[in-house]
Amino acid sequence: MLDDNLKAQLKSYLEKLTQPIELVASLDESPKSQELDILLQEIAGLSDKISVRRDDSQPRKPSFAINRIGTDVGVSFAAIPLGHEFTSLVLALLQVGGHPAKISEEQANQIRDLEGEYRFETFMSLSCQSCPDTVQALNLMSVLNPNIRHVAIDGALFQDEVEAREIMSVPTVLLNGEAFDTGRMTVEQIVARLDTGAEKRMAEEIRTKAPFEVLVIGGGPAGAAAAIYAARKGIRTGVAAERFGGQVLDTMAIENFISVPYTEGPKFAVAMEQHVREYDVDIMNLQQATKLIPASEPGGLVEVQLANGASLKSRSVVLATGARWRQMGVPGEEEYRNKGVAYCPHCDGPLYKGKDVAVIGGGNSGVEAAIDLAGIVRHVTLVEFDSQLRADEVLQRKLRSLPNVTIIVSAQSTEVQGDGKRVTALVYQDREGGDSHRIELDGIFVQIGLLPNTDWLKGDLALSPRGEIVIDERGATSMPGVFAAGDATTVPYKQIVIAMGAGSTAALSAFDHLIRTPAPATAAHHDAESAVA
Repeated sequence: MLDDNLKAQLKSYLEKLTQPIELVASLDESPKSQELDILLQEIAGLSDKISVRRDDSQPRKPSFAINRIGTDVGVSFAAIPLGHEFTSLVLALLQVGGHPAKISEEQANQIRDLEGEYRFETFMSLSCQSCPDTVQALNLMSVLNPNIRHVAIDGALFQDEVEAREIMSVPTVLLNGEAFDTGRMTVEQIVARLDTGAEKRMAEEIRTKAPFEVLVIGGGPAGAAAAIYAARKGIRTGVAAERFGGQVLDTMAIENFISVPYTEGPKFAVAMEQHVREYDVDIMNLQQATKLIPASEPGGLVEVQLANGASLKSRSVVLATGARWRQMGVPGEEEYRNKGVAYCPHCDGPLYKGKDVAVIGGGNSGVEAAIDLAGIVRHVTLVEFDSQLRADEVLQRKLRSLPNVTIIVSAQSTEVQGDGKRVTALVYQDREGGDSHRIELDGIFVQIGLLPNTDWLKGDLALSPRGEIVIDERGATSMPGVFAAGDATTVPYKQIVIAMGAGSTAALSAFDHLIRTPAPATAAHHDAESAVA
């Protein structure tokens, strides 16, 4: 199953094993079990520290466990973890085999100290770019704490279980048989959910921080660029972000970042964070900004209040809060979110194999989604509000060539219908004739653009009619000392390379603001007091 190049790479990784491990396979006579058996035998053949044995007592077949011999350390896969999950497999082999994970000792101890029994199940798909982070986080936690167990389940491989347990999106995580969360999750996020005192401790830590000279709100491409450009000036720089990487984490393929012919969003986000961490930047993850308070005098401290009750102060602020998927805003959409209403065709598409779905939106994203889904599902109906599709002509030609796709234009989606558990239909109105129509289906993929994450700024900053932060050519906003960059602003094109350039501009403008606006005596006194504290 593994080509020679992949075997050579894996063999070099497995040389890092310090503890013997065994791969315990639970198989039947199916072709997928045969595939898994071949994969496990190939892996075992690459290291004398790895052995394989059969134990067909597990209910899910094919599945396997990676166990550290003589201990209760191990992780499990009900999957053939290739595709996006191959990295998860490699990391699991290394971590169970004794190779240390890239995690701070403080966070490792926090995981070890968790009390109680935790049995996690993650339903994922091999085409999902959001799933590996969640799978790898829970695998790591199960290696560090024997009270934590985790199995990663390929939804496409166990579709009967997906149906029975009503899994409608990936990654979906269950804890002790009950719903825990959906969507990409990091170790920090999961531990914060389990460790009930973590948020309070973080708030107390934030309250003790001295004011920054540049404080960046947001950890996407714009925020990362702003942090690097500010830190290179040798000034005190902080980043507060809900999740470092931002929307890039949900991006499948990146093929237009100059000098990098191809990469994927999660990999790109990791590289961004590593680059920022090379500088003296205080990164504060899982922090949601709720209020922006202007400085009381020129050159004074701008305050950013956080959802946990703490606040941060800085002589200048760069807002890089990005954007989120735009919703249809129709009855039933929120009720059936992750129950048939989805926003990531790459992630959730495999769960709809052999079913009927709709794609809302006729731009490039919508048409690309419809093309991808047509290879998985039984039928795709593309619904576009405008009188014609807006996607590139090459994409439209490909879409129209597919036999299992229907295109409906001049259609306004008006309602998502369901049976209380899952989506059953989409209702739309013909914008030309006015008639209402109902399409029976199993899933709806919404691809209608982005909304800026600026709700918390209303009334404090000048925003455009679309809710974007109004900026000038230097990234300056309507509030002195506050700059902005990226998809949350009025910049006309929402692209990674443009966001990075805008973030750099905003940071340089913030530095220029600092050197041209001396700090008042009150701010200087506050700095001194904070430094002493």
